[in-house]
Amino acid sequence: MSPRTLRKRSVALFLSIFLLCILLSVLLFSRGSTDVPTRGTVEGKVAEQVDVFITNEASKGYAGSLVVEKDGTLILAKGYGFANRREKLPVTPDTIFDIGSVTKQFTAAAILKLEEQGRLKVEDTISLYFDNIPEDKKNITLHQLLTHTAGFPESLGNDYDPVLRDEYINLAMRAKLKNPPGKTYEYSNAGYSLLAAIIELVTGLSYETYLRKNLFEPAEMMETGYILPDWQSDKLAHGYTTSLLGSSRDMGTPLDYPFAKDGPYWNLRGNGGILSTAMDMHRWHQALKRNTILSEIAKKKMFTPCVSEGFWQKSHYGYGWVIMRTSQGTLQTHNGGNDIFYADIHRYVDVDAFIFITSSTGSRLDATKLSWQVTDILFD
Repeated sequence: MSPRTLRKRSVALFLSIFLLCILLSVLLFSRGSTDVPTRGTVEGKVAEQVDVFITNEASKGYAGSLVVEKDGTLILAKGYGFANRREKLPVTPDTIFDIGSVTKQFTAAAILKLEEQGRLKVEDTISLYFDNIPEDKKNITLHQLLTHTAGFPESLGNDYDPVLRDEYINLAMRAKLKNPPGKTYEYSNAGYSLLAAIIELVTGLSYETYLRKNLFEPAEMMETGYILPDWQSDKLAHGYTTSLLGSSRDMGTPLDYPFAKDGPYWNLRGNGGILSTAMDMHRWHQALKRNTILSEIAKKKMFTPCVSEGFWQKSHYGYGWVIMRTSQGTLQTHNGGNDIFYADIHRYVDVDAFIFITSSTGSRLDATKLSWQVTDILFD
């Protein structure tokens, strides 16, 4: 064999090996994008259909947890994708997520619990609890704060601005109202932070401590809170964002962001930022069904559709919940998110169905979008 022939064969062999390596890389990458972990249980045909759908979303990068109950039976409780990609830790139904504005229903329940305890009334004006109230705000009621009709702006600053309670109350009292109190629905995180401040002033406890003793412990929700649960670090979901070019960035866990000693600063406290699990939120649903936390009278107040969310909407706001009429009857729902973590809760009370879903993969694959698709499968 001539050196020239040997050289040709060497080049051909090299090119073959090179192309084979490219092919293997493509195959491995494709397998890696779909071979994501799932943990949990699935019972029945409908649950299997939901599971196939969410598993497919996980193949596209979604990570989160999902619980589904139908006809009073828990049919799906599962985690999808990775809670921590670097450590290859899978999401489970007990993984801890930031549930965002789903927090508002806990604040509302705490106010109603205090009313049951005879310590306040939702008709009370905030002037009973705060000093130096300006004229335009002195007649604002707790009911108006609960229903987003007090007129306060959506927020008074960034979630993690180091603002403590008294400073926050002063900021709120100096803020310009967007509408006269009681006139117009205007979604306001600020209003719910003021409710959290009232809870603290009435009870002498931190907002989270009151919730833990009066809501979470009776409901056996031991993995829910801001800082009081004894969470293991490997149970906390990492959040991820994805750039337009497809690169992913680890944004850390919810506890990697600035908090005060007793919980979040006041632009977040009471209106968002509670951490919980899919299974704990199922326990919350059960506690509401069984009147473990609130009486029927208190729940009627919570779930009364008080104010329209807008003439173009088919929904009304109650106390920390959105109330809608659907083909399945009454839906009690709320979502939450911060552009990294998302959560959505659906209670179809007339057909005894429940969905709670979380995500940690940014707005591209967020739980709110998926929750309605799960609903379509559940009632198809």
